[in-house]
Amino acid sequence: MRMSDVITEAIMQMLSESQEGLAEIKRNELASVFGCVPSQINYVIASRFTPEQGYIVESKRGGGGYIRIRRIKVDRSSALMHLINSIGDEIGLNTARVLIENLLAQGLIDTPTAILINTAVSDKCYACVPSNIRNQLRASILKQMLIACV
Repeated sequence: MRMSDVITEAIMQMLSESQEGLAEIKRNELASVFGCVPSQINYVIASRFTPEQGYIVESKRGGGGYIRIRRIKVDRSSALMHLINSIGDEIGLNTARVLIENLLAQGLIDTPTAILINTAVSDKCYACVPSNIRNQLRASILKQMLIACV
């Protein structure tokens, strides 16, 4: 398991143990627990605890500083519509797969739906499409499939 995954799992555990859906961490302390550099903690938080993934992150710098991660409680339709609106005009395969994985992890889609959407955004589906428009087509199809889930 990669260090980023281990750190993510630890933060997710903190969130699940909190009745308020809140984890407060000290970056340097967490880095020393995992034997990594503090920037690794920053990377995990910036990439895996975003508003699109259902989290609000606030931080206070300095000696008594902290990073607070709070799970946002939103209804399924609002979360999906926010995500649809954030996709943009094109999306790469890896970004689409991460997005689908996050939707599944958050319980916004079920496993059969995730498999179906992953298949629809796979490169095999776009073999006959000119490479310069594949990511545009992928974004359009992904948005339409997510709209169908709302």
